[in-house]
Parts: sequence; structure tokens; C-alpha cells
Amino acid sequence: MKNLTQTLLFFLISLCGCTSQEPVAQSEYVPVAPDYSNPTMWVTYSDDSDGADVFYIPSTWEFDYTAPDGRVSHYADPSLTQHKADMKIEIDGVAEYMLPGNRFYSPFYRHITLDTWATLNEDTINRRYKDVAFVDIKNAFDHFVSEREADRPFILAGFSQGGKSVVELLKTLPEDLREQMVAAYVMGYKITPEDVAVAPWIKGASGADDTGVVVSYNSVSDVQYVKPVVAAPTVMCINPVNWRTDATPAVLDDTITVTLSEPHKVLVVEGYDGSSLPNILDILNVGDYHGAEPWLYSKCLGENFKTRIKAYRNRSEK
Repeated sequence: MKNLTQTLLFFLISLCGCTSQEPVAQSEYVPVAPDYSNPTMWVTYSDDSDGADVFYIPSTWEFDYTAPDGRVSHYADPSLTQHKADMKIEIDGVAEYMLPGNRFYSPFYRHITLDTWATLNEDTINRRYKDVAFVDIKNAFDHFVSEREADRPFILAGFSQGGKSVVELLKTLPEDLREQMVAAYVMGYKITPEDVAVAPWIKGASGADDTGVVVSYNSVSDVQYVKPVVAAPTVMCINPVNWRTDATPAVLDDTITVTLSEPHKVLVVEGYDGSSLPNILDILNVGDYHGAEPWLYSKCLGENFKTRIKAYRNRSEK
């Protein structure tokens, strides 16, 4: 995992020096939508031992770029080998701890670019996301549901833009699917009061083994570094080290202390050297530990998958 993290960080650092050219055409380029009946639009693994189906949505990898026709694109293109390879770095990394005992499914999709997030304009972010990225995620999830065994439990998980996608999917889940959901893991993204108002079934986890709930968190070195674009306002947070929702500190890897700030609903992390995290457009990984969210707590998350799946199956058998 350490080598994977270093590879991921090196790649992101290299990307930061490769911002897009100015657009030479007024209209934007939108890549063709993926066909999710095509297996090349998925990363799938199986290590099933009476576990669950994991549907994982990766984060943001691409910057704006100029398409062959001269138009600028604000969306990843899953038809491009490099864009798929970028997303697969993250997908394979999280699969190391999400796969054991389960079946793992992760779609390539037209995620909005880092430049879009850098606008800090949530109207722009949400418009581009809902017009393109979420169309893909919803189509991919619908295909996943249609192909899976109907009586199997499932887990939703995503990081950053993938976490946003988990929240948006939760709003669309009918009751029968909500009853089959072990939990949803929203890593490095917020759940707003508006989200819960639209979908009151979105409820935060309160411990290590409750089911049908949402595990959500963001990490910072100090609460002054909370980044609204991903972390505020939010209505829930849980500490994935001790699985508490109060300010009881937890020790990770003997040297890192993770404490939940109840007023801000974020994790304050002490003793962690985040200097290797790349500065992303002066927005992320500057006082916050956004880039570390799926990796810093990976052992805790992997163990918790097993705990919640076992709890779900035990309750279903009663």
C-alpha cells in the first residue's frame, strides 16, 4: 500500500505541472457516454466468500484538456487509454482492502475535471457533474443492479468526486435497494443539510457495526483548513479509527492521533506528515489531508467492511 500511495502521489504531482491550454473554441467538448454493457468500461474482481458486492466510484484525475477538434473538455474520457489507466491506479489501490471476501465493481466514467473543482463555484460544479458525470454513474449503477444477484447485500463507496456520487446515488435508491445496502462509505466529501432533507433515509453511522448507514469523514491538520468545496457544510462525521462520533481521540499506527471536531464535523489529524501530498491548484492538500482519505485509514476501513457485512448477515438471518 505504501508503494501504491507513493505512485499515486507522484502521478498527481506530475499532473499539477500539466494544466490545460486556453480553449480555442467557445463550445466545450463532451466525450461520448460509456456503454456499461461493455466490460472494458469496468474494473471487476472477485474474492467471494459469502461477502457483499462493492460498487466503488473513483475520484477526480484529469485536468481540462483540448480535444482533437480544438474544443476544451471539462470531463474525463473513458475511451482514452490514459484516462482509464489514471482511474485504475486508484481503483486497484482501494480494491486491496475492499475486495477480500467480496465482489468488487468499479466503472470508468466522465468525471468532471480538477479545473472544474478549482472554480470553487458550486453551481458550475454541480451543473457539469449532473449533466455528464452523474449520468454515467447512474447508468453504471443501474447496470450493476440489473446484473447482480438480487439477494446479495451491497456496499457503496467512493472518494472525493466519487463520494459525491455516492451521496447522489443514495438519493435515488428505492426502499428495496436501501434494505440490501450494508453501508455507504463517503470518503473525503460532505453530506449537506439539503442532502438529508431530500433523502431522510441518509443516516450517519453511529458505531462500527450499524448497517444501512453512511460512513462519512474529511481530514484536516486544523479546523481552519476545512475546505467548503468538499467538507462544509456537513451534517455527519465518524472517526474511522475508533468508530465514535464524539471527540474521543484515537491512535492510528502508534504515532497519529485522530480526533473528531464535533462543531465542524471533521477529523483533526496530528502526527501525520502530509508534506508528500501534492498541492492541487492551491485548493486541496493545503492544510487538509484530502489526498490521503482512502489510504490513511485503509486498514480500519478494510476491517470495518468485514464487521458490517457480518452484522448485516446476522441481522438478516434473524
